Amino acid sequence: MRNRTSIQPWLPATTIAAALLTVTLLLPGIVAKRSGSVSVLSTADFPQTRLEQQTKPLLVPIYLTREQKIDQVPLETYVRNVVAAEMPANFEFEALKAQAIASRTYIVKRLLEGDSSQVPVQGAVVTDTVAHQAYIGEEQMKANWGEADYPSRLDKLNRAVNETAGVVVTYQGKPIQASFFSTSNGYTENSEEYWRDYIPYLRSVPSPWDKELSPKYMETKTMSLQEFFKKLGITSVPTAATGSGAMKVLATTSGHRIKTVSAGGKSFTGREMREKLELNSSQFTWKISGSRIEITTYGYGHGVGMSQWGANGMAKEGKSAETILKYYYQGVELSRVSALLGPPA
Repeated sequence: MRNRTSIQPWLPATTIAAALLTVTLLLPGIVAKRSGSVSVLSTADFPQTRLEQQTKPLLVPIYLTREQKIDQVPLETYVRNVVAAEMPANFEFEALKAQAIASRTYIVKRLLEGDSSQVPVQGAVVTDTVAHQAYIGEEQMKANWGEADYPSRLDKLNRAVNETAGVVVTYQGKPIQASFFSTSNGYTENSEEYWRDYIPYLRSVPSPWDKELSPKYMETKTMSLQEFFKKLGITSVPTAATGSGAMKVLATTSGHRIKTVSAGGKSFTGREMREKLELNSSQFTWKISGSRIEITTYGYGHGVGMSQWGANGMAKEGKSAETILKYYYQGVELSRVSALLGPPA
């Protein structure tokens, strides 16, 4: 999930009720298992590598932006197609499983809450864009991976989804806001230091793997000072603010990113700078040479929740999907979807 969204229930009550009934039927005989007992991530139940579906699967109504239509997709197919779009298929298997659980948690939370915010049409709960979760079909997977790699990579994703089927991340018995992003600057961010709300399980933690592994860890972009100030909406720039004093960091966050900075005599948050200047991260340094400014960013994405490249680094060290998720989401548990719902009416 790239962007945080607010709840705006557009789905009709009948649609929500039908979806919840189907979820209840999805895993009727399973109860939540805590980490202190048997792990919810059992591989023994899934010996095959085709994508397993329940007899009456939950259908996710997704708006396909290019086709401009709503498609009804079985939950586990939706999760598999999101993982294919959001994480490289050549990542470590446990990282892919962690991504599958995070992506499933995101959509289950929206369905349970009737949240269809940022969807341009009625009747769908998400789009196939990064406004919610990126999503691609099998034809696009084949185009992205090539004919030679397509079978093995699809098989790998099917296994990752099968081995985590029906598992979500919960905090105090409810699905979490399972935000994730590509690459950290070495730390994740507290939720309230990028967004406004304090979320107890979205705490800043070190993520040292990203710097070594991610090709997106550092990027430098150059622009004219005129363009720089224009993007910030500054039309009148004091002479003193065009040289070495063009920018000054005023405060930093717990995640070692820029919290507030002054530029051209005005104050901006790190998030505002990232969005206005189209930067990869809110952690950056800069260098001014004459009439041009060079900005170097560290990390890629908002920085809140699970770092995907960090998850891959943990998996390379032998960490399980459960360990990865409980590291990036503090104080959480893994639960079954059926445990979050009451019996059918």
